[in-house]
Amino acid sequence: MTTLRLSFDRIRKQLAIIAKHPYFGFVVFGAILVVLRLLALGGIIPNSLMKSLVITMIYAIVALGFSLLLGYAGLASLGTAGFVGLGTYFIGHFSGTLGYPFLATILISLLGAIVLGAIVGFISLRIEGMYLAIITLGLSEIMREIFKSFTAFTNGVNGLGFRDFTLFELEVSEAAVDFIVIFVFILLIIGTLNIIKSPTGRALLAMKNSDSAAQSMGIGLMKYRLLAFTLATIYAVIGGLLYMMDQQFSIPTTWSLDFSLNILAAVVVGGAQSITGIILGTFTIFGLNMTVLKEIAFFREYPDATWIVSGMLIILITMFYPGGLIRLLLAIKFWLIKIWKKLKRKWSVYRYGEDD
Repeated sequence: MTTLRLSFDRIRKQLAIIAKHPYFGFVVFGAILVVLRLLALGGIIPNSLMKSLVITMIYAIVALGFSLLLGYAGLASLGTAGFVGLGTYFIGHFSGTLGYPFLATILISLLGAIVLGAIVGFISLRIEGMYLAIITLGLSEIMREIFKSFTAFTNGVNGLGFRDFTLFELEVSEAAVDFIVIFVFILLIIGTLNIIKSPTGRALLAMKNSDSAAQSMGIGLMKYRLLAFTLATIYAVIGGLLYMMDQQFSIPTTWSLDFSLNILAAVVVGGAQSITGIILGTFTIFGLNMTVLKEIAFFREYPDATWIVSGMLIILITMFYPGGLIRLLLAIKFWLIKIWKKLKRKWSVYRYGEDD
């Protein structure tokens, strides 16, 4: 019995160590998403709910990249929509129209993202603040006009379809795409966490706080600005690839300023320096409408009213919790801990009496 008890104690300690690992919560989150997808396959939960969660995950991937740019590097951008749209057309054209292998399309897309991110990064060396945001907005609008006009690549205003693609010579089903999105989502969350906790993340944060102080510590502005824009563009292009795999259609009007502003709102509302906050912010801006509000009869009859709800949430959060939803959650957590300690103290007094 003593040996068995020691074994249980050892297992319990190992589990406690695993539970404290930074990846643990996100891996569990990924497992929950996989279970939800399996439940949707079995018809236990609506498939439409799962599809709404999948598209929200794709937007969250884009928001994660944007958080590295805004929350850590302190660089403003309104060009996100153009970069995501480019990702959709990369896969739609190369794998769909031309029939390139999927892995080749990914390599082409990543190379395109690196080149585009580097170009915008060089621009940011001379322009800052709202002027940089205007420049990236202009770049996004140029890309949108290209999407409309370059019909050989995008099929113009009619939109580009993408169906029945293969991966390793196997046809990819709708459920397989959802599992791929979940896997990439969790993988990029872990990758983002590693970047944040690494010297690179600390260098980006130092650059955000003060350029001159960062330079005095030996941090090269050119290197880290290029890196920030490149990472944000890669995340956006990956989001575009996954969007096209899931939705199987892309049209230029989707990739407008509205989309860029919604990604910005998701990052600000959730908390620009918190992965959990960004996920919550993305759900608030995008997922709340798709998973909750559309199930209410009033919002089905008046769909534009969902924008009023989203706008009110943004106003309330930024007014009372400028740190984002993550700050609100922390406040609730501390309040609950305080209540628990008070109840525990009262129980101790009731059980054992007052200390002399």
